[in-house]
Amino acid sequence: MAFTGLLSDADITTALKDCQAAESFNYKSFFAKVGLSGKSGDDVKKAFAIIDQDKSGFIEEDELKLFLQNFSAGARALTDSETKAFLKAGDTDGDGKIGVDEFAALVKA
Repeated sequence: MAFTGLLSDADITTALKDCQAAESFNYKSFFAKVGLSGKSGDDVKKAFAIIDQDKSGFIEEDELKLFLQNFSAGARALTDSETKAFLKAGDTDGDGKIGVDEFAALVKA
């Protein structure tokens, strides 16, 4: 698992279980439950690098849709409305994607 050594497997399992149902994803509670909101800035940047699948330096909408699958391959994809709400919350400069600083702010929100 990509988050080995960064996040605990138990925390990941709990966080994923809480948003199993469609339309149940809440980024604030997910980041708290998975333990990311309490991590250092460097650890949050490491998490960003894992989620930025294409290594573009940004998390785009297609990467956000598959956000939960970064934590467990069997996790569900986010719904379109969850993805758009997540993007809107993180994209503070309006460029349609989330940069590392925007992600860090979202995690710590």
